[in-house]
Amino acid sequence: MSSNSSRAQRGATLIEVLVAVLVLSIGLLGVAALQAQALRNAGSSLQRSQATILAYAMFDAMRVNRDSAMAGAYDMSKTCAAPDAESLVGSDQGFWIQSLKTALGDQDSTCGQIECNGAQCTVTIHWSESLATQGVGEQTLAISSRI
Repeated sequence: MSSNSSRAQRGATLIEVLVAVLVLSIGLLGVAALQAQALRNAGSSLQRSQATILAYAMFDAMRVNRDSAMAGAYDMSKTCAAPDAESLVGSDQGFWIQSLKTALGDQDSTCGQIECNGAQCTVTIHWSESLATQGVGEQTLAISSRI
C-alpha cells in the first residue's frame, strides 16, 4: 500500500510542476506585452516632447525678429514644405519646417502653422505618429505665447 501512494505522489508532483510552468508562461507573456506597450508610449512621448521643443524654438526665432512677427510676417497657413529662404523670416520658417521633418518624420503629414494676433501667437504642429498607442495616427500640438 505504501508503494501505491508513493507512485500517486510522484504523478501529482509532475502535474503540479506542469501547472506551475503554464502559469509562469502566461505571466511572462503578460510582462512581454506590457514591455512592448511601454516602448510604444516612450516613442510617443519622445515625439510630443520634440514637437514642444520645436514650437518654442519658433517662438524664440520670432522674439529675435519681434517687429516682423507682430506685423504678421511669420504667419503661415498649414505648410508641409520648407518655404523659400529669401529673407530672415523665410529662413526661420524653412529651418523650422525642416527641423520638424527631421525630428517628427519626413512625411507629407508633418506640417507647421503660425498665427499671430499682435504679440499673441499660436504655433501649431501636425504630424503622423506611427507609434500611437490608441490607434490615433494624426497628432496636433498647438501652443500659444506672447512674443
